[in-house]
Amino acid sequence: MKFLLPSVRCAVLAGVFAASLFAGSAQAQGAAGNGQPSGKIGFINTERILKESAPAKAAQQKLEAEFSKRDKNLQDMAARIKALSQKLDKDGPVMSDSERSNAQQQLADMNRDFQRKQREFSEDLNARRNAALAAVLDKANKVVKQVAEQGNYDIIFQEAVYVNPRIDITDKVLKALDAQSGSQ
Repeated sequence: MKFLLPSVRCAVLAGVFAASLFAGSAQAQGAAGNGQPSGKIGFINTERILKESAPAKAAQQKLEAEFSKRDKNLQDMAARIKALSQKLDKDGPVMSDSERSNAQQQLADMNRDFQRKQREFSEDLNARRNAALAAVLDKANKVVKQVAEQGNYDIIFQEAVYVNPRIDITDKVLKALDAQSGSQ
């Protein structure tokens, strides 16, 4: 079972990540030490960080463990609804009116309960996923700032139409983030 990020949510989180990055970099002095910018730029791929970093993988595993039982229960419930629906389709014509009516009412009640539980599951999962990703992004922001300061970067972009691999520091950020996660 995998809970993948929809591309829209990833884009929104990337925007939040970019805003926090640029807010911090606006306060930074030039890397040359005299207040003059050195012109050193970098790029990070936020999507890779959210998929490949140790904190993101740990958060994903925790979510899967936390929600797997509820997901299994929903799958079982859907199978029972399908079986009852098939039974009603098959046996409905030979059932008495009261039996058919009771079976249809039971099916409607099960369907309504399933939809409610499915909606609650989705809401709970999304809330927990957003909280977990916010924590990952907070850690990533700190690591990006550290890498930027250590490497004397003036600015680090996270979205671009084209990026020369020479300025892509995603691997550095991933290594630093993973090392920091391993030490905690």
